[in-house]
Amino acid sequence: MIRPIVHDPLFLALKSEPATEADLPVVTDLLDTLRAHLDACVGMAANMIGVRRRIIVFCSGPMQAVMINPRITSASGEYETEEGCLSLAGVRGTKRFRRITVAFQDQAFRQRTGTYEGFMAQIIQHEIDHCDGILI
Repeated sequence: MIRPIVHDPLFLALKSEPATEADLPVVTDLLDTLRAHLDACVGMAANMIGVRRRIIVFCSGPMQAVMINPRITSASGEYETEEGCLSLAGVRGTKRFRRITVAFQDQAFRQRTGTYEGFMAQIIQHEIDHCDGILI
């Protein structure tokens, strides 16, 4: 189900709780909502649809990927960039890393690890920041 986008910075600044298998319907809603906003958005975190759980989705080429309870385990190549956000108006400067390794669970709650670079790494960092209550 496509859910409304949350714009309240006070809500978005709250840290998200770990997701459990009971939160799997949130994954479906988050993917549906991302697909409805593909013209303006390449990633979303669950708090952007009003659910404070550590779930992110993002575009990976023509597909959408899911990470449950993601955490960055290593990062390198810090740089400064500008980003926008579907939940917040405008563009802001922020620091990101060119290469990150992320530990996460997939939709079957199997533990996974992936290494990401460039724009994909930037998207994932932005969405994990959402989970941590960090607004750009």
